Amino acid sequence: QVQLVESGGGLVQAGGSLRLSCAASGRTTGTYATATAWFRQAPGKKREFVAAIRWRRGITLYADSVQGRFTISRDNAKNTVYLQMSDLKPDDTARYYCAFGDVPVMRQENLFASWGQGTQVTVSS
Repeated sequence: QVQLVESGGGLVQAGGSLRLSCAASGRTTGTYATATAWFRQAPGKKREFVAAIRWRRGITLYADSVQGRFTISRDNAKNTVYLQMSDLKPDDTARYYCAFGDVPVMRQENLFASWGQGTQVTVSS
């Protein structure tokens, strides 16, 4: 079982930046399919994929809505994944969750076995 703790959320003005962190503990050793992803959910909306990264090869994937503005990275030694968010927009306001698992498709949320509690990001206009 893997435990995930997100941090770094907050209130920021449009155009600003935030960096989210997802620290993993427990049985984090994995395979070439092991990945951590960020999803987000705004009030009244379905949870949506944001970005993901493979632990071993560092392969990344982004939603079209954040491509070029968000960067996902990992620090294997710290078992931590980061989401650097720049040029934030009010539409980015949501609760951001990280997820961990051995998954063939990184944008498919139902494949991830472990989830954090989330961190709130609010972007004011």
